[in-house]
Amino acid sequence: MSTYTRPSLPVAAVGLAGFGVAAAAAALVGGLAAASASDQYGALVQPAWAPPAWLFGPVWTVLYVTIAVAGWLVWRTAGWSGARSALSVFAAQLVLNALWTPLFFGAGLFGVAFVEIVLLWLTIVATIVLFARHSRPAALLLVPYLAWVTFASTLNLAIWVLN
Repeated sequence: MSTYTRPSLPVAAVGLAGFGVAAAAAALVGGLAAASASDQYGALVQPAWAPPAWLFGPVWTVLYVTIAVAGWLVWRTAGWSGARSALSVFAAQLVLNALWTPLFFGAGLFGVAFVEIVLLWLTIVATIVLFARHSRPAALLLVPYLAWVTFASTLNLAIWVLN
């Protein structure tokens, strides 16, 4: 039976940077697809409770940091082989995260984007459950992300219906 040894501080720092790059890549894909998202968002018929466009950038910035740190905590605690399932689902939710903005803003496919964000929501729930087995703080770091995606899903559905 092999035992896992936590990475040294320099290796852990490189690992954290790697998770930061992965989260930043998801954000970048969304950012490129949403170059004119603020104008598009403003032109949509929205529910009265829709937040202003300027709020999304700061919220997502904080969330991407917590997403990266959560993934890193699990990797640091269990390693790739010890948390293979958890980190695979984590990677899947990052891919789904990156795909939503091109679907919603880039292609204007509000219905397809809604189905996709529901899949994202389910994948985040699975990630939280799997992360909790390795690191409770990592799982807890993803709760605000789940809450925001819950809100964003509701907003996506409302915009789809209204438009």
